[in-house]
Amino acid sequence: MSETQMPSARTRVVREPHRAVYDREFVYKILDEGFLCHVGFTVDGQPFVIPTSYGRKDATLYIHGSAASRMLRQMKDGVPVCVTVTLLDGLVLARSVFNHSMNYRSVVILGKATLVDDPDEKLAALRILSEHILPGRWDDARQPNDRELKATSVLRMPIEEFSAKVRSGPPIDDEEDYSFPTWAGVLPLQMVAGELINDARLPPGIEVPRYVIGYTRKR
Repeated sequence: MSETQMPSARTRVVREPHRAVYDREFVYKILDEGFLCHVGFTVDGQPFVIPTSYGRKDATLYIHGSAASRMLRQMKDGVPVCVTVTLLDGLVLARSVFNHSMNYRSVVILGKATLVDDPDEKLAALRILSEHILPGRWDDARQPNDRELKATSVLRMPIEEFSAKVRSGPPIDDEEDYSFPTWAGVLPLQMVAGELINDARLPPGIEVPRYVIGYTRKR
């Protein structure tokens, strides 16, 4: 059953609160469709926002990167972080430039990330990340070796303090602008896979996997 929880003072949507969603399953659907997040944190008073990939298992978000990266070095020490994911669904073209908008679904998660020390959990988390982006690829590619695992850090972040915000539907113009003679409506946008490009060193006879040919993001 879907779980709707009360937002914290930090995650309550203040501007246009009617667009807020605090339903956990709805948030999971947004996270599962996206695969790029932005991680915000502060070091010595200087804010940073870093884009990175992620994966989810139940109520845990996994983030990975180079063990030497500034982001992971800071986050593993328990620095408060803000993780955001946004899916853009369309451009909303109003009659007035002021009332142009976008249709979107977004999630904000606040909390602290911790380093995954257990080797088995670390490998499992990397598999979750891989399968989140391209299901089926993990078993079809070489597994990471000890050197690669040592050079990679994985952080876990609980999905506990969160909120979502959604805008959908047509443009909303001022009443006096509805007679203005210009086109208005929604230009839908979606991410689609393009034409495949074989690697130049791909040996003859290697077929494209089915999970690549039919690749789409789940909705």
